[in-house]
Amino acid sequence: MNQGILALVSSIGCTSAGSLQSLADAMHIPHLFIQRATAGTPRSGCGLTRSNRNDDYTLSVRPPVYLNDVILRVVTEYAWQKFIIFYDSEYDIRGIQEFLDKVSQQGMDVALQKVENNINKMITTLFDTMRIEELNRYRDTLRRAILVMNPATAKSFITEVVETNLVAFDCHWIIINEEINDVDVQELVRRSIGRLTIIRQTFPVPQNISQRCFRGNHRISSTLCDPKDPFAQNMEISNLYIYDTVLLLANAFHKKLEDRKWHSMASLSCIRKNSKPWQGGRSMLETIKKGGVSGLTGELEFGENGGNPNVHFEILGTNYGEELGRGVRKLGCWNPVTGLNGSLTDKKLENNMRGVVLRVVTVLEEPFVMVSENVLGKPKKYQGFSIDVLDALSNYLGFNYEIYVAPDHKYGSPQEDGTWNGLVGELVFKRADIGISALTITPDRENVVDFTTRYMDYSVGVLLRRAEKTVDMFACLAPFDLSLWACIAGTVLLVGLLVYLLNWLNPPRLQMGSMTSTTLYNSMWFVYGSFVQQGGEVPYTTLATRMMMGAWWLFALIVISSYTANLAAFLTITRIESSIQSLQDLSKQTDIPYGTVLDSAVYEHVRMKGMNPFERDSMYSQMWRMINRSNGSENNVLESQAGIQKVKYGNYAFVWDAAVLEYVAINDPDCSFYTIGNTVADRGYGIALQHGSPYRDVFSQRILELQQNGDMDILKHKWWPKNGQCDLYSSVDTKQKGGALDIKSFAGVFCILAAGIVLSCFIAMLETWWNKRKGSRVPSKEDDKEIDLEHLHRRVNSLCTDDDSPHKQFSTSSIDLTPLDIDTLPTRQALEQISDFRNTHITTTTFIPEQIQTLSRTLSAKAASGFAFGNVPEHRTGPFRHRAPNGGFFRSPIKTMSSIPYQPTPTLGLNLGNDPDRGTSI
Repeated sequence: MNQGILALVSSIGCTSAGSLQSLADAMHIPHLFIQRATAGTPRSGCGLTRSNRNDDYTLSVRPPVYLNDVILRVVTEYAWQKFIIFYDSEYDIRGIQEFLDKVSQQGMDVALQKVENNINKMITTLFDTMRIEELNRYRDTLRRAILVMNPATAKSFITEVVETNLVAFDCHWIIINEEINDVDVQELVRRSIGRLTIIRQTFPVPQNISQRCFRGNHRISSTLCDPKDPFAQNMEISNLYIYDTVLLLANAFHKKLEDRKWHSMASLSCIRKNSKPWQGGRSMLETIKKGGVSGLTGELEFGENGGNPNVHFEILGTNYGEELGRGVRKLGCWNPVTGLNGSLTDKKLENNMRGVVLRVVTVLEEPFVMVSENVLGKPKKYQGFSIDVLDALSNYLGFNYEIYVAPDHKYGSPQEDGTWNGLVGELVFKRADIGISALTITPDRENVVDFTTRYMDYSVGVLLRRAEKTVDMFACLAPFDLSLWACIAGTVLLVGLLVYLLNWLNPPRLQMGSMTSTTLYNSMWFVYGSFVQQGGEVPYTTLATRMMMGAWWLFALIVISSYTANLAAFLTITRIESSIQSLQDLSKQTDIPYGTVLDSAVYEHVRMKGMNPFERDSMYSQMWRMINRSNGSENNVLESQAGIQKVKYGNYAFVWDAAVLEYVAINDPDCSFYTIGNTVADRGYGIALQHGSPYRDVFSQRILELQQNGDMDILKHKWWPKNGQCDLYSSVDTKQKGGALDIKSFAGVFCILAAGIVLSCFIAMLETWWNKRKGSRVPSKEDDKEIDLEHLHRRVNSLCTDDDSPHKQFSTSSIDLTPLDIDTLPTRQALEQISDFRNTHITTTTFIPEQIQTLSRTLSAKAASGFAFGNVPEHRTGPFRHRAPNGGFFRSPIKTMSSIPYQPTPTLGLNLGNDPDRGTSI
């Protein structure tokens, strides 16, 4: 100032700019201020106060800080609702205060974190102080981030978070800095994964290469005007503005000289009290403001407010991907006048996943995932319901996958140190992209991984062994209880006895020559025959007996009808014999132990409900007491296959996923299983992905489409057919409706028949033996001859009339006399040895062949007329035996006969003595 000054050009920070502004305003020295950030850190607004426009001699060469407007526009275009802002230690966070206020008003969730100079130490501290749940939430926050830092710090930070698996390929980060050059852009893209968006300031370059180095009358060095030149690439933007500012002043001074309005340089001092400002300062300031220049930064000019309005921001970006060194392309541009030019919509994956290879972890579980082919030296091939769902997604979206089994063959559970094992652990540690199997969606798992929408409902089921069907040989007796059969048998005996007593008290009148008797044996036989509906001759004519038999027939009709109906039901309808038909039944019994896979989702589900004091249903508490015996080691297994084998070969019930158990029961070759379970599905099976995976939404959308168009049902019916070879829910083997009855159903009937045949043969043998023994004490069969009825009467009369001596008294018991042959009758002297028979009970009955019916009618007429039989009084005769036409004997019923004296019957000229079909017993 002491030597003389025309204008002041400064490229400093905001703090020093305030002091220079005060000096320039006081001395009226034109001040061209070029804001410079420390070490390439993004600029913050200086906030220079302008009290009066006439007293303001400071011009801002660099445009105002538009970072707040650009970021807000980009975030709004991407539709972010939750993100974190990282800034380095050199950045003044007050520079984005306006942006924070606006996003807060819009309801966005924004977090701030300062990046220390020692980035490695900062990341290590995060892992040491955060638990696994907190770290997973932090990973979820890192999916969307804005980096406000210098390029060197941004490169180091991205490298650290990628190497420590804090971010995955589904992340999307925005880096904003005016000082990022092409080399920095390529380096940032190479080190990052996921999607990257870079916002930087850009300057228009003339399309004509020959005109790039000429700015009006000024020629620029080729090292500066060529954007591909390394020197120009590494030049800071502040230096570019200094170059253009010098050009602007040179043009202004040249114009002053041309206008002959040059003012001498002021020799000013601020030490003297009476120092006055430069008188030509205002004129020089107006000349500079009205002038303009086209330089390295484009058009440099000033507005009414003393600022440079010409600024352009370029938005570069990459697509999602894992590969490093992806290509970067221009997405759009932004300026204060026209705003955003281009589309920054965060495109969804939709059907464009061609070329993406996903690493899939699984656990073998029938029928969800099974090994279909295992050839030595070749990758295993898998099949199952979950594999079919994954193939449907792959065919639609276009991705490929590599599948492997979890090392510990477990679904995953939290460990004591907070980490996870099994399938879920592979996803947590980023060793796999997708986890698929019979994996249920639980709150604990969803805290560490993401799940798609459920593709199949889940419920808890129980696998039990079907009761072995025993052969009931007496199934024909099943319709009635044993006590009822005993009552029926007793009723038969009682009614038979009552019928006999009623006939004994009031004997019925039987026709002459009737074949029926009223003995107790015959009464029993008749009652039994009428009960089994075989009928028989009815010898009972009294009213009391008929009323008794009428009531008995009605009783027999009802009993037989009920038996027939129940027998048909027993032979065609399966009766449920097992007492366990629900989870409630299982929990209430202790005869059959039951358990599940230790530390599985089912185990945790039962434990949480069983130990919850507010759970209303006591079923889970009872189940937990059984499952947790000996701390779970007694009734639980380590794998589901072990539980299935334990059910098949022991007294055990396995609690597991209902879908898995149904598949096992359907495909068991022996059909030895049946299942029970809940009908209400409280959870579902889902596909697990890394926390924050971009594939979750597109997978869920495609699963919903499969369910809506019925493709998911087709896949289900493939593995769970409706008409399987085994019945899932019956505890015993059942027959199909309308099936033929087998021999087992009628084995008891044949046994009864066989028992009757054996018993009859045994009785026949006893009768033969008895008859032989009895025959040794009676006359031989040679003496058992047939005689003529006329000669018989003559013989009886001769016995009664020829002997006048007192007859010998016989007992009133029945006397059996063998028939006597007329040619071998004993002599008179022999007959005299026979004593008096008038006091004995003797009855004669003669069977007369059809050839001599006339003789039979004559005899019957005489009997009916009541002839006196000599002088013998009437008496009741005792029982005797008939001779059957074939020569045998049988007992005849009791009946009353009148005494009949013998009257000779005219000879009919028949040789009756030689008729073999006629016989008489006495």
